[in-house]
Amino acid sequence: MNPWPRHVASLGGVGFLRPGPGTWGSAVVLPLVLLPGWVALVACAAFTVAGFWALARLPEAREDPSWVVVDEAAGMSLALVFADGLLGVVLAFALFRAFDIGKPGPVGWADRQHGPFGVMADDLVAGAMAAVILLLLNLLVMG
Repeated sequence: MNPWPRHVASLGGVGFLRPGPGTWGSAVVLPLVLLPGWVALVACAAFTVAGFWALARLPEAREDPSWVVVDEAAGMSLALVFADGLLGVVLAFALFRAFDIGKPGPVGWADRQHGPFGVMADDLVAGAMAAVILLLLNLLVMG
């Protein structure tokens, strides 16, 4: 059995940390905020492609077990695109986790989809929602 899909899906084992593997999976990408926003966007794309690749090879991961956290890394990376400064990082993290856990509206719809798409989509939608809120806040603050 090829160990790489499980390694990718769990972000090198981060998904096996307790408590809250999804929170750990989200926290792993926080250093991206130190780089330009486009890097976080590229990271989101890379985690998304890697996640789909891994999930397509792991039948047991298609129902989104807690140890699969590559989806959190993808969504959190997207949320960080417009994060500015410490407050931006805190807001991005809090909003992303709130949307990912609470599953409001489109996040809940995405979560109900089946297979690798459903596993990845809810976190990407949660990340997009957090990113839009941060963008709007940045626009309001900057005038």
